[in-house]
Amino acid sequence: MNLDDELLQDAEDSVQAVAFIRNYLPQELKEKFTDDDLYYMLDVLLECYTETDVLDVEPDADGYADIDLERIVDYVVRKAKKEQMGPYEPDDVLLVVQAEMDYSEQVAEED
Repeated sequence: MNLDDELLQDAEDSVQAVAFIRNYLPQELKEKFTDDDLYYMLDVLLECYTETDVLDVEPDADGYADIDLERIVDYVVRKAKKEQMGPYEPDDVLLVVQAEMDYSEQVAEED
């Protein structure tokens, strides 16, 4: 796959992720967050996942990994404030994080 194909695939993945997240959110957050807000949060989530060890969690005997969602939410809220985005409430961001994780899990199961 060449760079152009990868960029197109990443863009399509983002469109699908935002659609999934928008469908997952309660009505008041669907109205509160624009697609640009959701794309921004997806970018920050990816940054958080790649630049921190938040996903480096060993699964327990049942295969469940206890990921620190509060740490992820805090990362997004702090980054957004620093970049003058939002403001985003932690409880609202938590729902976006959960939706993104559900989407990622669904995509992984399909592969």
